[in-house]
Amino acid sequence: MELESLYDLLQLPKGVEPPAEEELPQGGKKKYLPPTSRKDPRFEALQKVLMEWINATLLPEHIVVRSLEEDMFDGLILHHLFQKLAALKLEAEDIALTAASQRHKLTVVLEAVNRSLQLEERQAKWSVETIFNKDLLSTLHLLVALAKRFQPDLSLPTNVQVEVITIESTKSGLKSEKSMEQLTECSTDKDQPPNDVFDELFKLAPEKVNAVKEAIVNFVNQKLDCLGLSVQNLETQFADGVILLLLIGQLEGFFLHLKEFYLTPNSPAEMLHNVTLALELLKEEGLLSCPVSPEDIVNKDAKSTLRVLYGLFCKHRQNAHRGATPQGAPN
Repeated sequence: MELESLYDLLQLPKGVEPPAEEELPQGGKKKYLPPTSRKDPRFEALQKVLMEWINATLLPEHIVVRSLEEDMFDGLILHHLFQKLAALKLEAEDIALTAASQRHKLTVVLEAVNRSLQLEERQAKWSVETIFNKDLLSTLHLLVALAKRFQPDLSLPTNVQVEVITIESTKSGLKSEKSMEQLTECSTDKDQPPNDVFDELFKLAPEKVNAVKEAIVNFVNQKLDCLGLSVQNLETQFADGVILLLLIGQLEGFFLHLKEFYLTPNSPAEMLHNVTLALELLKEEGLLSCPVSPEDIVNKDAKSTLRVLYGLFCKHRQNAHRGATPQGAPN
C-alpha cells in the first residue's frame, strides 16, 4: 500500500509519518488507532473509569495518573499499582531514570503480573515492548485484566470495542487490514445481578420512592443526632462519603482515624476514596446485598445511595424503632 493511501486510512495528523517499510522488519506488524476510534464515547469512558480506579487505589501514595499512554509506560506506576493490589513486594528499583533501567523494571513488573494472572507470555495481550512504546490498546488490555482479577466489582463499561488498523511488512511492501479489537466483555442477562427491592421500587412504584427516602433519612438523623449532624438531601450529602463513614462508625462501632479518610474532600478522587472505604467496611460486615459502584454514589445516584443505607437500616432499625417498620420502607 502506498504512503498516500496510508495517510487516508490512518487519518494521521499533519506532520505525523506513517511507518516506513524499513521501520518494520519483514513479517512485523504494528497496530494503529485512528482518531475515530480514540473519540469513541465508550472507549473514552473505559479510560476514565480505569484512571479513576488507579488514582483512588494509589491515593495514599500521592500518585495521580492523567494519561494512560504517557504515565504507564515506564513501569513506575504499574509497579506501585500491582504491589498495592497483590499485597506483595517486588524486587525492582523504585526509581528508574534511563530507558534501559525502565525497560528492566517494566519486565520485572509484567512477569509478576503474568504469574499472578496465570498467563504465559504468549497468551498476554500486552508485552514489555508494546507497553514501553506507549501502546494504548496493550495498556488497556493489561489494566482491564488487573481490574477483573483484583477489583471484580469495578463497573467497567461493557462491550467496548474499537476499530484498529494493522500494518504488516510483507515481501511486496506494507499491507494494511482493519479489524475490531474487543476490550471488555459483552453484557448478558446472565451476567447481570438479579433485580433487588430498589430496582422493583423505582420501576413499579416510583411514587413510593420519596416515602422510602423520608423513612431512611429519619433513621439516619436519629443516629447522627449525637454527632450534631443531620441530613436533608440523601443523594448530595452522601456523595463525598464523609457522613456515610461517620454513620457506619456510629452504628457498627468502628473508630476511623482521620488519616484513613478525607474529612473535607476537595476533589472527586478524595470523595471516591471515602466512598470506596465505606463500601469495603459494609461488605466486610455483610451489609451489601447487591454490588454498588462507588462512582455511582459520588455521582449522586439515588438508587445506589438507598441500597447502601438500606443495608444499615435493616440491621439497626429494631433498636431505633423498637421493632416497628417505618412507614414507606420497602418490604
